[in-house]
Amino acid sequence: MAVFVALGAFLMTLAGGWTAQRVTDRRHLVLGLAGGLMLGVVGLDLLPEALEAAGDEVFGVPEALLLFVAGFLLAHLVERLLAARRAAHGADEHERRSPQVGLTAAAAMVGHSAMDGVAIGAAFQVGGGMGAAVAMAVIAHDFADGFNTYTLTSLYGNARRRAIAMLVADALAPVAGAASTLLFTIPEGALGAYLGLFGGVLLYLAAAEILPEAHHEHPARSTLLCTVAGAAFIWLVVGIAE
Repeated sequence: MAVFVALGAFLMTLAGGWTAQRVTDRRHLVLGLAGGLMLGVVGLDLLPEALEAAGDEVFGVPEALLLFVAGFLLAHLVERLLAARRAAHGADEHERRSPQVGLTAAAAMVGHSAMDGVAIGAAFQVGGGMGAAVAMAVIAHDFADGFNTYTLTSLYGNARRRAIAMLVADALAPVAGAASTLLFTIPEGALGAYLGLFGGVLLYLAAAEILPEAHHEHPARSTLLCTVAGAAFIWLVVGIAE
């Protein structure tokens, strides 16, 4: 049942990527929406789950929050190192975006989607009602995952075929994650630590890359409204799931 339900997440992820792909003539709106979706996922979904799963404190600070900050700094460090590497090889300052950053970010999205599948499988082990509630939340926000995976990959200069390949991998990940729960389960503390770290990476990409790019050439009110709409959509999804 968990694997069957995860097929819904597969279809929603592809739908999100297809939507991002089809509205290239409104790129600033796409990026604004993607930034809002990412912000909503981090603040309203990932962090609360991370704090609940990994709430132990380290020197007065919850472990999940420490890893959240570490994820943010890690994403910043990786981007700066790649930018310095490109500059050393004579890259144009205006073409500083590295395809490796996009692929790394998309790979993190794939890992997150696999954890979504694991969450579905674990919830169905608890009971059918719990499994249905978790599946609803995962399927709804996997549209945003597919949207963001395609947007992140293509934003950093990767070819369309690479963006599609990462989108397909992100769509398959929940199915693989759900199937894996037939063999083992992930300890709650480890899952919370992962969510905290991934949340920091995602917030960095949204705040430092996606949103500035969205407003760079088109600082329109409509772009801001798309960002707010993206965050509000995730709020709606979380509220329905609860």
